[in-house]
Amino acid sequence: MRIFCLCNNWLGWQALRWLRQQNDAIVGLAIHPAARAKYAEQIRAEVPDDCPVFDGSTLTEPRVVKEIQNLGAGLAVSVLFGYVLRAEFVRLFPKGCINLHPALLPHNRGAFPNVWSIVSKTPAGVTLHYIDEGIDTGDIIAQQEVPVEVTDTGASLYGKLETASLELFKEHWPSIRAGNCSRTPQLVGTGSSHRARDVKEIDEIDLQKNYRAEDLINILRARTFPPHPGAYFVHGGRKIYLRLDLAEEEFNEESLKDKSKVARK
Repeated sequence: MRIFCLCNNWLGWQALRWLRQQNDAIVGLAIHPAARAKYAEQIRAEVPDDCPVFDGSTLTEPRVVKEIQNLGAGLAVSVLFGYVLRAEFVRLFPKGCINLHPALLPHNRGAFPNVWSIVSKTPAGVTLHYIDEGIDTGDIIAQQEVPVEVTDTGASLYGKLETASLELFKEHWPSIRAGNCSRTPQLVGTGSSHRARDVKEIDEIDLQKNYRAEDLINILRARTFPPHPGAYFVHGGRKIYLRLDLAEEEFNEESLKDKSKVARK
């Protein structure tokens, strides 16, 4: 199998690393330009020195498309790649392009699915799917739901989605590689979709607005993801950022005894 990979972030690095361990031929790699890249050096280090590496922002340029076509890759694998892949690019690969998305499609297509699963209470999960002309709208290969706990923040849920995504990818790669994986079309008009800028609509907490307590807590915990600033309110012309630290009460034999003593007094 000759594979063209498009990777970003820790999950992209780990998926590429695992593919290399399977002795598949990575014949080309696309990464984000420096301003948008995460784990770029680790990702680069997973491919041989003679493997061509492309700037992900240039994939619509005819010269770049031709160079990638000449690599003869049969399949493309996209993991947290932040650029929309056009139809002419997808058609370069006879076995298609697959994407690993940290959401339970059709819920939360697009950006920040970890945020919207908390704020909008949509199911969270991970999905392997084929790429078509839409954004996260292609046929589903496999998916796994991930529970959202009341103590989850945007950061903790994202970590759970990363782990589940990698396991889903490993589990179903053999069938993808063999060309006999399942394909389930997504129903048109179902689910939800978000752009990266949509979080700006929830980030500013209006001190004069009435919020349901649960809704406000969900916004704050969804946007708790250090070192990112997250939600804020404005005071004296300055943004004051907010983060939640959630901890569940521990129930054990000793704590129950202590409560019993208090109750008897």
